[in-house]
Amino acid sequence: MEKYDPKSIELRWQGIWEGDGAFTTRDPGGNGKYYVLEMFPYPSGKIHMGHVRNYSIGDVVARFFMMKGKDVLHPMGWDSFGLPAENAAIQHGIHPAEWTRQNIVFMRNQLKRLGFSYDWKREVATCAPEYYRWNQWLFLKFFEKGLAYKKRSSVNWCPGCSTVLANEQVEGGLCWRCDSPVEEKKLDQWFLRITDYAEELLECTQGLTGWPERVLTMQRNWIGKSVGVEVSFPVAGSIEAIRIFTTRPDTIFGVTFVSLAPDHPLVEKITAPQRLEEVREFSLRVLSMTGREAEAEKEGVFTGAYCVNPLTSEKVPVYAANFVLMDYGTGAVMAVPAHDGRDFEFARKYNLPVKVVVSPLDGEPDPAAMQAAYVDDGVMVNSGQFDGMSNTEAMEGIAEFLERRGLGKKGVTYRLRDWGISRQRYWGCPIPVVYCEGCGTVPMPYEDLPVILPEDVLLTGKGLSPLANCPFVNAKCPRCGGKARRETDTMDTFVDSSWYFLRYTSPESKDLPFDKKEAKVWMPVDRYIGGIEHAVMHLLYARFFTKAIRDIGLADISEPFANLLTQGMVCKESMKCPEHGYLFPEEAAGGVCRQCGKAVEVGAVEKMSKSRKNIIDPDRIIETYGADTTRLFSLFAAPPEKDLDWSEEGVEGSYRFLGRVWRLVGENMEALKAAAPYDGYPAITGDGKVAMTGDGYPAMTGDGKVAMTGFLRDIRRITHMTIRKVTQDI
Repeated sequence: MEKYDPKSIELRWQGIWEGDGAFTTRDPGGNGKYYVLEMFPYPSGKIHMGHVRNYSIGDVVARFFMMKGKDVLHPMGWDSFGLPAENAAIQHGIHPAEWTRQNIVFMRNQLKRLGFSYDWKREVATCAPEYYRWNQWLFLKFFEKGLAYKKRSSVNWCPGCSTVLANEQVEGGLCWRCDSPVEEKKLDQWFLRITDYAEELLECTQGLTGWPERVLTMQRNWIGKSVGVEVSFPVAGSIEAIRIFTTRPDTIFGVTFVSLAPDHPLVEKITAPQRLEEVREFSLRVLSMTGREAEAEKEGVFTGAYCVNPLTSEKVPVYAANFVLMDYGTGAVMAVPAHDGRDFEFARKYNLPVKVVVSPLDGEPDPAAMQAAYVDDGVMVNSGQFDGMSNTEAMEGIAEFLERRGLGKKGVTYRLRDWGISRQRYWGCPIPVVYCEGCGTVPMPYEDLPVILPEDVLLTGKGLSPLANCPFVNAKCPRCGGKARRETDTMDTFVDSSWYFLRYTSPESKDLPFDKKEAKVWMPVDRYIGGIEHAVMHLLYARFFTKAIRDIGLADISEPFANLLTQGMVCKESMKCPEHGYLFPEEAAGGVCRQCGKAVEVGAVEKMSKSRKNIIDPDRIIETYGADTTRLFSLFAAPPEKDLDWSEEGVEGSYRFLGRVWRLVGENMEALKAAAPYDGYPAITGDGKVAMTGDGYPAMTGDGKVAMTGFLRDIRRITHMTIRKVTQDI
């Protein structure tokens, strides 16, 4: 029997599949449709084992439903705008377009070699004008509805990437992509009003029963709905008032100071003249801090101003504080040190009063002796007419009292902020707007789309967009015909991926971003597969886009993904030389560094990454063991949602298993060739006799058919048990 040779077997069958159009999407028939989608890759040059795992999971799902008779849509494409291409151009002197196109060709061939069941006729690339034209079209529609707008604001600036970041792209004060400390800048930026959909985005999480609860919790926390009361604290001796929003109206009687964000517009207005220099110095210092510095020790400075507690008429001091953010709530916080840990820390540092208004049942604590804030429920004290009530009852009572007296009103706030989509880089979708001296901000006409990204640019990676320094910037105003200047910021690349799943339903559509009838047939995606790191970026943006697209009348659905699987990461031990740092496996042969001969330190198992040099090249595994082994190991080694620890022994074990399957089939080939489906009628031998079954006698049923007995019955039973088990497991 011939030896198991994965390369010849796989290439032969992959050629047959392609020639027969085995994975071409067919219009759904009586058995229904199934749309399975993995998050499309950035064409960085090579696929990695994380891709292999993600796409193998999706391929199993797609093939399973094909075999069940469903008409399956299983497309692939490229999230091909973005910073890495621009950085590669700067480093290697190759144009981002050329670098991206080369990578797409290489990675497409890699994915085909792995034998995934993609319908390549539906392939899309977001950097192609025929795709990003519709980004621009959607932007104009959003602009018409007031969902897209421009304003000057404080933004997150990454000095490493030389561009603005959305709030969701700042992790622990650092850039999500390059880990540079993020700074704050004032810039004119384009925003999308995702906050208009905050309540619906939150409410609809209740219906996403096919999503992991962890992802839903992350989105709910990011949206951050707070129900409370908005109250005005009049500034003593002034016509100004400080608006605060609190979810704890039961503690208003305990306010002993008020904190303002350093950039709150009232800081300059209400600060006493003798305090102005110190306050300005503090504000400038805080606003220049990076995220991690700003999250350090709580600091503040007294403005010299006082405001009046509307319930007690007491005057309390006003501080500018580093822990209050202008873009969260009202930018002002009423401070209740006795019942808030942050306020308690601040009060002790600056010797401010602590006033208890919620007491535990076993007695009111002594404010001077408190070591920490009391944050649990209790009984109201020192709170006028509300004394003796439980604090939970008092919340509603005080809120109603404030409303009746015209001192405040009930309200809702959200942590979610509008999505800043302006990026000061070249390799992205141009924003279809011009600025005319006479007409102001003018959107481009739909018939002039796409606004093509030019290729004649000088890329330096410094300063603002390179589009500002090339002929692209010069335009004619579509309204008056006069001279105009193009918008030179490009769109955040998360815009590209916020609707690509809709484009796959009709990628050839030339009149609209996608055909509404086709979208109705295929959407929502039945199973979406990708990393949990996109929980509050891509997954939230895609939900927002779907709802906004619905509201412009282009689609009927409100949610894009019915079921979500967040697969675990592929992890591997890192190897580190004390002299040369992290090493690739081939640089550490025999446990020593090939450059200096020093012993290599084996580190903890962690996510594969280029920076740790612990990546595994799938091409090497495919060349040695074949695509089926590569896919089998990535599916076998861990449940899909758990992290997978890379193991060369596990790969070899998968290869040996496939060899055993090959030998099992080969050794029984003649019997298999002679096998035929059982149809319930007796098999007739060459001499016209009834072939014997089971115990040697054909047992006849009432309708004259041969009943299954013995061996045939056992085989049929085992077959159906296996089908049930495999179906349940998948």
